[in-house]
Amino acid sequence: MKKCLKIAVAGAGYVGLSLAVLFAQDHEVVLVDINEEKVASINDRISPIQDVYIEQYFREEKLNLRATLDAEKAYSEADFVLVATPTDYDGTSRFFDSSSVDTVIKLVLKYNPRATIVIKSTVPVGYTANIRKEWGIKNILFSPEFLRETKALYDNLYPSRIIVGTDLEDGQSVAAAHAFSDLLRAAALKQDVPVLLMDYTEAEAVKLFSNTYLALRVAYFNELDTFAESKGLDSKRIIDGVCLDPRIGMGYNNPSFGYGGYCLPKDTKQLLANYAEIPQTLIEAIIKSNSMRKDFIADRALQLAGYRKASGTKIQNKSTMSPPVIGVYKLAMKAGSDNYRHSSIQGVMERMQEEGAVLLVYEPGLYPEASFSGHELVYDLEEFKRRSQIILANRYATCLEDVKDKVYTRDLYNRD
Repeated sequence: MKKCLKIAVAGAGYVGLSLAVLFAQDHEVVLVDINEEKVASINDRISPIQDVYIEQYFREEKLNLRATLDAEKAYSEADFVLVATPTDYDGTSRFFDSSSVDTVIKLVLKYNPRATIVIKSTVPVGYTANIRKEWGIKNILFSPEFLRETKALYDNLYPSRIIVGTDLEDGQSVAAAHAFSDLLRAAALKQDVPVLLMDYTEAEAVKLFSNTYLALRVAYFNELDTFAESKGLDSKRIIDGVCLDPRIGMGYNNPSFGYGGYCLPKDTKQLLANYAEIPQTLIEAIIKSNSMRKDFIADRALQLAGYRKASGTKIQNKSTMSPPVIGVYKLAMKAGSDNYRHSSIQGVMERMQEEGAVLLVYEPGLYPEASFSGHELVYDLEEFKRRSQIILANRYATCLEDVKDKVYTRDLYNRD
């Protein structure tokens, strides 16, 4: 019979909420967040994020889960405290802002120093070892997450691997790492999940290098697509020919307007910052490639709208022309996502705005707002299609079929 543990989870985003639901099947879970609306929503079994599996489990499963604003009570009673708070990239310091993680750890040390702390937030390489040394903490682990937006719970139920960073020289720390990995494996539906225990810093590096490789792959196929489109070639045929090599494979090869979302942009920048004096060219090139892709997409859209003669060649007498009206179909990076942060199409929009284009945005998820970053929001799809000279769609949708001649997309495979 499984022992029912008390688990506190700090942060009700994709990572925290999916972990809370995962463990609440067999254990008593308290989810801590500072947002009152999120807390109320979770207690009413309404998911504050778009995730089909979380919504399904809320409807069908008897979960031992509640959300609260009271961190003291939640942490003081916990056997494990999972830290899943946001760590946005700070462009000034060139490192993740780990202050929210620091805050949670300090609270746990204050209210319940016996609890095992597990950092699930993405942190700079070396963070866990540093705070362990500086704060004298022994009962702390780092376990990277490998989750996709809108499929976070699914990826916890069917994980590709379980990785836990620990102090390999400390028997107590290794035992805690085994205990946590056992919890994850027991909660998963997938059988025989690979489990790797390693040093804290190695586990942190796995997270950043994994996401940077995914960014590299996106950038690679986007540059292939840029070449093909510039030369009047069929990108899809080239990609199919390349990817039928089993060493390359068909995954993550659908061109886009650039990689974006919450993780890849910040993780690539953090990894680059971690290199510091270490020689590299590839990591920096990935970031530059993504920026260049947005330049290309914006330039191409302006060409199609008659506002550019050719790639990189500006029309001299734009002042005598009416600014093009360009529609933006959806802001999120992925179909079904409600996360607009750092989506690549926003970078494309900024570039077109600088050239004087008028942008209309169709994003039903923002209702009833009137504008987004100063751009008009149009909620009537037919009006949006009628008013737009060109429609940019990072991911295509069948509702645009009747105005296909207006649509500019690089979505060749109709998938994320």
